Amino acid sequence: MNIKKRLFVIGMLLLVTTMALATQFAVTRLGYEYNIVHPSNGNLRFIGSDNSSDGIRVLRVAGSNGSGASVKLRIGNLSTNQTYTYTAAFGIVNEERFPVNITYIDVNSSNWTYMKIWLHGDRDADASNNSTDPSGVFMFNNGTIVNASNTTAWILAAGNNNASDMCSNISDRVNHSCTTPWDETAHVRFSENNTNATSNCSDFVWVQITIEINTIVDYQGPHTGVIYINFEAESFSP
Repeated sequence: MNIKKRLFVIGMLLLVTTMALATQFAVTRLGYEYNIVHPSNGNLRFIGSDNSSDGIRVLRVAGSNGSGASVKLRIGNLSTNQTYTYTAAFGIVNEERFPVNITYIDVNSSNWTYMKIWLHGDRDADASNNSTDPSGVFMFNNGTIVNASNTTAWILAAGNNNASDMCSNISDRVNHSCTTPWDETAHVRFSENNTNATSNCSDFVWVQITIEINTIVDYQGPHTGVIYINFEAESFSP
């Protein structure tokens, strides 16, 4: 009799366990929404400034213009023993309502990039020279990531979700904002305002690109690649 009771208890335990496991399956739904916009109008957006050798901005639309457009840097035609520096090849503007860190920059290419990249605040100053622009942060050196991936190179201050302007001091947007109008030729937003950017104070930063071609090159012809800019959001309270 005792054996039968034990078997009954064990059977009930197996039944309860099976029932408990069976209740773990569920189906529910959750909606979402986002807009695909031009890269000059995104939450982390790119703006032009310097012109390339053809008189059009270095940063420009790639292919057709529109909400699904992409942008690229058009450096031009270079030769050996030449160095070209664009102190404001493009700018990065934060429109998020919270600060965003730029951690590191990498470049993916099937050939030598001959490229050096800095972040800095002074649009028309050489970021590689600390005496002319002490804000410069060296990020990439022809295949080598200079600023480590676990550090912060620059803090973009909180934006205002308005793609038509940027601000050098977000504590006083009324007196420290400037417009980023639309360039109908390059099809990007741009700025030529010389108000300097400061890390953790301004919602934008300038990106300096230097192309340094040596005497001996890997090969002639197009050199293309992709620049990866890595961001990390600050924690914040609503």
